[in-house]
Amino acid sequence: MSRRPATGRRRPARRRIARSLLTVLLLLSTGMLLTPSARASAPADASPGVRADDGAYLTAAERVDDRILDLTIHSPALGREGHARVLLPTGYDRDHRRLPVLYLLHGCCDSTPGWRAWTDNTDVVRATARTRALIVLPEGGPVGFYSNWWNHGAGSTPAWETFHLTEVRQLVERTLRTNDRRAVAGLSMGGFGALSYAGRHPGMFRSAASFSGVVDTGADPQRLLDVVAGYTDDPTALWGDPHAQADIWRAHNPYDVLRRLPRGFPVFVSTGNGTPGPLDPPDAQPDTLEQWLGGMSERYVAQARARGLRVTADLYGPGTHTWPYWERELHRALPMLTASLTK
Repeated sequence: MSRRPATGRRRPARRRIARSLLTVLLLLSTGMLLTPSARASAPADASPGVRADDGAYLTAAERVDDRILDLTIHSPALGREGHARVLLPTGYDRDHRRLPVLYLLHGCCDSTPGWRAWTDNTDVVRATARTRALIVLPEGGPVGFYSNWWNHGAGSTPAWETFHLTEVRQLVERTLRTNDRRAVAGLSMGGFGALSYAGRHPGMFRSAASFSGVVDTGADPQRLLDVVAGYTDDPTALWGDPHAQADIWRAHNPYDVLRRLPRGFPVFVSTGNGTPGPLDPPDAQPDTLEQWLGGMSERYVAQARARGLRVTADLYGPGTHTWPYWERELHRALPMLTASLTK
């Protein structure tokens, strides 16, 4: 549930640097990334030996520029190759300290690869230039909803939760210099993912943030199924029928799983109310999607505060479901997210 309006931004020229995967991984693990002058091709069938617990491994690691590293992953969880973009902190090649990780999740329905959505549409690279953390932007599928799909009890692919929290996480942690501190944030469908993951896996993340997130899937299950139906003939393959498989729906719903978070857990929740606001063009129309998400965000904030979570709420009123607001909210959430990674 994200929209990709024209942003007027031109992407910087990419310095594509493909190199031998074995050499890349060796240098990554020792903190010595190759310089932009090194050029070699990474064989698609390379088997470097660094694997996730389920057998996932990197098939390519491409240093796009000083800060951007693109990973291609042989993923049993997806049954195909998956992708993740990593934003390295400024000076990563010279600083050999272990670093925390911030996962930044994208929304649904984008026409471009989700793992590039944040860098294509916002100033996230500039905004995180001084952030002493790895920023990991994994793909999540058009309507993956950050879940291992139920598939009528058969499981199998796609298993997005396993891809993110086992495969991507372990490969990043085993090939780059990380510590055990993590935070997670996302927009729209990614806001769902951030708060669902945090609640489903207490202790994995130190904070979470949602920007215009789907934070209560029980608010209108049919509306959510209608979105999924735009990309699959069987939307109930996600979590089943909202009534017959109500337990599966509740087990993924951020509003329900927030009770599993410890008291004092930091969460950032922001949304508009759908009325065109200061970052919209003059001819913008009211946005019923953002209005719907705004109502559920208000309910989530009230419930989270009642449960003793440390809530930062930016329910900013006028604003639509568009990138300029999510870029602004990332700036507002970063201090809380990064503070949780340094304690």
